[in-house]
Amino acid sequence: MLPRRPFSTGKMGFLYLPPYRIQGISVAGEQTVVHIPELDLAFDIGLCPRPSLSASVVAITHGHMDHVAGLPYYFSQRSFQKMGSGTCVCHEEIASAIQGMMAGWVDLEQQNTPFKIIALAPNDEYEIKPNIMLKGIEADHGVPAMSYVVIEYRKKLLEKFHNFPQSKLRDIKLSGTEITQTNPIPIVAFTGDTQMGDHLCRQEFVRAPIVISECTFFEHDHRSRAAAGKHLHIDDIAELLTIWGAKDVVLVHLSRRTTIEQARAAIEKKVRPSDMSRIHILMDHRTNHGRYEKQLEDLVDTSETG
Repeated sequence: MLPRRPFSTGKMGFLYLPPYRIQGISVAGEQTVVHIPELDLAFDIGLCPRPSLSASVVAITHGHMDHVAGLPYYFSQRSFQKMGSGTCVCHEEIASAIQGMMAGWVDLEQQNTPFKIIALAPNDEYEIKPNIMLKGIEADHGVPAMSYVVIEYRKKLLEKFHNFPQSKLRDIKLSGTEITQTNPIPIVAFTGDTQMGDHLCRQEFVRAPIVISECTFFEHDHRSRAAAGKHLHIDDIAELLTIWGAKDVVLVHLSRRTTIEQARAAIEKKVRPSDMSRIHILMDHRTNHGRYEKQLEDLVDTSETG
């Protein structure tokens, strides 16, 4: 009798939420990495699938192994493949521990892999692209933990100058008068592992058009387990959907005890019908593949009619 083949693992989830690709692998207790290529950014790196190497910045939410174990490999491979040294942004309280982890690899490998650690205090920001900042928001997970929001700072003409001709605006600006104001625009929010709290109701989360949210528990009788582990439950997501204005909410960090079908059934039971189209599960490969195929068909139809 032939032995069974090993289980298939490591298939990356993928969603195209214009203008961003959301891709990665997230299984509670095993690994989480969520990569947004257009932002050159990954959230967490429990293991290091090859595509995530292209992210020059990795934002670590907290120090649990399934969220940070791939970091030394990420740094090493970027150096080995001559992609430039990577940058890790993390909560200021775990920065020294990450430095220590990297120091241990120096002793093991007898070589110095280049890397950069940015210790971020809650509410501080780090520039990941021109005019685009990564903001850390204190989360509640039992260990030092961060939620993150990517914010674009856009300049907008002050209302009192709206009807002025360009020549007049140029003269006013040359005189030293400020004619614009800079507005912070949240573009992507990431909860990280956390329990429900006021930090998830901040304007950065409320206004973000894309929210990527942990949701570990779906069973009705697991509310207490969610609270004990300081994780989110589908009941929390249903409540947050009434607060968040996001067009798209991507759920990550499902555990293997919950199948995609069970998760879908729980979502349909708990979430308002009007909110169902907003919800996506990163690791729901079949649904997400069908969605992407429909996007391709719509693109072809548009080009043909155009």
